[in-house]
Amino acid sequence: MSNENSVKDSYMASCLLCPQRCQLRHGQSGRCHARENREGEVVSRTYGEVAAWNMDPIEKKPLYHFYPGSWIFSVGGFGCNLSCSFCQNYQISQQHQIGRKVTPTELAELSLQEQSLGLCFTYSEPSVWFEMIRDTAPLVKAQGGKVVLVSNGTISPNFLEELIPWLDAVNIDIKAFSEDFYREYCGSKLAWVLDNVERLAGRVHLEITTLIIQGANDNPQELTKLSQWLRKLNVPLAWHLSAYHPAYRLDVPPTERKILEQVRDIAKEYLPYVYLGNVRGGDATFCPKCGEAVIQRQPVLINRLKLGCCPKCGEGIFGVGMN
Repeated sequence: MSNENSVKDSYMASCLLCPQRCQLRHGQSGRCHARENREGEVVSRTYGEVAAWNMDPIEKKPLYHFYPGSWIFSVGGFGCNLSCSFCQNYQISQQHQIGRKVTPTELAELSLQEQSLGLCFTYSEPSVWFEMIRDTAPLVKAQGGKVVLVSNGTISPNFLEELIPWLDAVNIDIKAFSEDFYREYCGSKLAWVLDNVERLAGRVHLEITTLIIQGANDNPQELTKLSQWLRKLNVPLAWHLSAYHPAYRLDVPPTERKILEQVRDIAKEYLPYVYLGNVRGGDATFCPKCGEAVIQRQPVLINRLKLGCCPKCGEGIFGVGMN
């Protein structure tokens, strides 16, 4: 072995940001493509590099119980610590490219646009952009904005704890209630995600998304158990059941609407706020007490709530900024 190789081997490092715990040689990047070992120190490859940004409706996150009808400046970097075969944003999540340059101060200022609620970290996996979130979120909060995170939930607990004080709302993907599914389709573990959902519950506004794939994660018994698990969190939340469409490396038929409706019926036995995504309809909010449609979202959003309560029976509706 040459002296040069010996020196490089001495720079081995473990990335601790997420539970994948990538072991990296000098110059090697982790499975997220966003972090690498530079002379024994794991650093961000994507700090200050934006893959995509846009002004989005808050419902697109999806968040249906957090300032409904508002807009939020949304941004994402490159990379993801999962390798989901059905990834909807694989162009930016599964590789590193040179992005548009921006500083935390500039990003916070962009979130000040007149119609923006604040700043949402989304599109790819924001947790692998940890340092950028850590440095930007306090600036957004200081100027009165809201900070939102849309994540797969795969981050080491101590790093998540560092972010929680700066977060107002979080949407977590629970991709299935099966370790086999996570291993086969995502290269990850369900337990890591569930641990972080429990950590977030009751500390931030929380909503959950599950992409329903026929023949993969639509087993009624499995979804019943997930519904029961979400209920046992004992905190109000909304659950978004989204229809799968072929993407990236997975080419199975799109989810039939009847499958989504069957899953919704299971979920509604345990949770009051369940929605269908990627299909028309299924996005209205109903009062859990009297069944009144209190928020309709198609073709335009109509909010009938009175001071956050059902106008028919007076029942309070879960959420933040619901008036």
